Amino acid sequence: MATKNKGAGRVAWSSEQFNLFVKICVRGTNLGKRNGGGWGDKGYTWLQNELRQVGVEYTKEQLRHKWDWMKDQWKMWKALKGNETGLGWDPIKGTVVAPDEWWNEKIKRMIWDDDDDEVWYTTTYAVDIICSYYLSYIHKEPCMDSFHTGLVWLQEIMRGNERRCVNLFRMDKDTLIKLCLDLECHYKLKCSKKMTILEKVGMFLYVLALGASNRQVQERFRHSGETVSRNFHEVLKAMLCLSIDMIKPTDPTFSNIPPEILNDDRYMPHFKDCIGAIDGTHVSACVQEENLIRFIGRKGVPTQNIMAACSFDMQFTFVMAGWEGKYYVVNAGYQQMEGYLVPYKGTRYHLLDFQRGGRPRGLKEIFNRWHSSLRCCIERTFGVWKARWKILRTMPPYSFYVQRDIVVVSMALHNYIRRKALADPAFERLDKSSNFIPPDIFRDVDDIQAEESSQESGALQMNALRDQIACSLMLANNDY
Repeated sequence: MATKNKGAGRVAWSSEQFNLFVKICVRGTNLGKRNGGGWGDKGYTWLQNELRQVGVEYTKEQLRHKWDWMKDQWKMWKALKGNETGLGWDPIKGTVVAPDEWWNEKIKRMIWDDDDDEVWYTTTYAVDIICSYYLSYIHKEPCMDSFHTGLVWLQEIMRGNERRCVNLFRMDKDTLIKLCLDLECHYKLKCSKKMTILEKVGMFLYVLALGASNRQVQERFRHSGETVSRNFHEVLKAMLCLSIDMIKPTDPTFSNIPPEILNDDRYMPHFKDCIGAIDGTHVSACVQEENLIRFIGRKGVPTQNIMAACSFDMQFTFVMAGWEGKYYVVNAGYQQMEGYLVPYKGTRYHLLDFQRGGRPRGLKEIFNRWHSSLRCCIERTFGVWKARWKILRTMPPYSFYVQRDIVVVSMALHNYIRRKALADPAFERLDKSSNFIPPDIFRDVDDIQAEESSQESGALQMNALRDQIACSLMLANNDY
């Protein structure tokens, strides 16, 4: 839905991009961003930032070329129109209103001097502009003229089988309706004259769930590319506000022991102060060629490196720092420090290691076995999150700021579905099998098996806690 344009010269503009540029230029003029007849360096920087927010990337030089071209076109049109009256403007079609006789007269008026090549070329060029404008805007054939509009299609889905809604939007019908109401009532998402809240949110979820392109959304919902792009960023903005309320701990003071630990003898009381798990993962990124190297790591393809914390009911939370006595379980790639409990290194850790090599033996292996079992909640959370939103596998060429926001919003939707949906197929499968981890689309970075080197007070404190839990587990599992 967005476009990146490399180089400093002239480039081709789509009609959607041109319309966006014109609207932004009008808004900038009203805000006093112009400098005389042009924009100046600050003005073009403002234009560049405004276009970037809607997912369009152009250089200042390209914007300057486009502005100069528009001025030339206006001068040409003004010279052709002269002082004639009786012309109007159709705000719905966005076209000049003139009788056919007027257009015919302009097209026929090809008077030039044989000895003046400049007049000949100018007149020919002007006639070509008039003919193109007439055919494109006066007698144009509608593109999205189907009676089966996006709203009709959505209403058909909402009246149909529950599974269709889950397949297309990754949530059941009741949850979708709740989401629309919340966005409208609490996060300032408004309907328009030609589009309901349901259609706006449905279009947005269609992109996230299926990774649909702008053209695919146009064809499915019967709207122009400019409308699709504008609506996507409008819903994204509302969803970012919802993310603030959704991606946070349900118990912000961590005063209660998580029920997943409290009600499981394997973890209670050994891990009673554990509040969640932290890990890193990767999602697809689409970046400009000059920035490609910075985004290609051990995965071999451009990715965003994401670090997240989650609770044991598979909801994403903010990383909370400074809560005395509480900690997260993390993998061996993290340094031992206050608030982060890592496993013993150089010892069997992953669940598959124990399934293949038999039951744990000794204090360190027993600790690692249950630490791994508890920490796998973050891998399960990442797995169901990525499987739900196809856009994370192949990110469209939005600006990187928009790509980052999509990741945050998709996490908020993950939490929203977890809290609001009465029954969700993806979560139901994980709830039934505590050891099942959905396959990741990118292979995770291997655990770092480096020797522990930090001897800071926080690391020593967490080492002592780890040994204490290991001894407790050893006593509780005498049969090992």
